[in-house]
Amino acid sequence: METAFLPTTWNIDQVVEDLNEHGFALIDDAYPLSYVHELAQECTSNLNSFRDAAIQNGVVSKIRSDHILWIDEDLKIASQHIELLDQFSKILNQNFYLGIKQVEAHFACYNAGEFYALHRDNPQQKNDRVISAVYYLHEEWQDDWGGQLHLQDKNDLWHIIQPKPNRIAMFRSDLMHEVLAAKHQRLSITAWLRSNADLL
Repeated sequence: METAFLPTTWNIDQVVEDLNEHGFALIDDAYPLSYVHELAQECTSNLNSFRDAAIQNGVVSKIRSDHILWIDEDLKIASQHIELLDQFSKILNQNFYLGIKQVEAHFACYNAGEFYALHRDNPQQKNDRVISAVYYLHEEWQDDWGGQLHLQDKNDLWHIIQPKPNRIAMFRSDLMHEVLAAKHQRLSITAWLRSNADLL
């Protein structure tokens, strides 16, 4: 996949407008299907390395039950997605003066029955996460399989966002949200665009 430029399917103006007006934005058909397939393969081939997800400071909590694998340079396919988010952060900085300096990300796997209860990714501004971005990399999904993102926007309106394959859901990290219980294995990359280059 070409990483020099953002994909043409990313309607930059619309994303910026939606983030400004609602605090969240959706990008559908984000990548070529060939890349989606390669990414799904990279994710599933590493499922044995996933571990129980934790909240701040490595504390495993009952508010979430998913499994994760942090993305580093050895995961070359996923790293391309992170590079594009890093490029996109420069556009966000120009429009919103967010001071984003770094992207951190992990694969996430929600097996049947797994969930993530209501929370904020940046509670009381206690970390440097500014924008959260969830990319759904499973190649098939049905609406009755659960796993939706339940999100409160900046105007206090609630939304149910389906984990549609090849979709990116991007939102302010201080917004309340949860992942509803999945009824089928749900795969994604969760990324945070951070204002501090020193990752926790």
